[in-house]
Amino acid sequence: MTANKTTYTNASVNEFIQTITDVQKQRDSVELIKLMQDVSADPPQMFGSSIVGFGTYHYKYTSGHTGYAPLIGFSPRKTAISLYVYTGLEDHKYLLEQLGKFKMGKACIYIKRLSDINIEKLNLLMHETISFIENTYTRIKK
Repeated sequence: MTANKTTYTNASVNEFIQTITDVQKQRDSVELIKLMQDVSADPPQMFGSSIVGFGTYHYKYTSGHTGYAPLIGFSPRKTAISLYVYTGLEDHKYLLEQLGKFKMGKACIYIKRLSDINIEKLNLLMHETISFIENTYTRIKK
């Protein structure tokens, strides 16, 4: 079985945030760090070269593929901020109601700016996602 290419690194989150040239994305990233750290109770850490992750869980799929991933996280990409705060499950679609202006990937939410979404709904979404992960997989406590 192949190893995951994306893992937590020792790179500085603050240095990464300072490399964001879009001022609004940089401000939104700082705010997202505060929000996600409050919800997860975990410090931010770089997951790969461009994802800021919070907390860790170990997963094992029915295919046998295993790995580690952040409980929640985000990545300030060129065209949008990717929010990794959603399970992608049909049963959890109700959590997206009244979230605001966003686009969906498989299990990732794309926003242009943080002000486009309802922060209370985002908090609920993050809490529910963490709860689902903790009940489904093994959360790694450091």
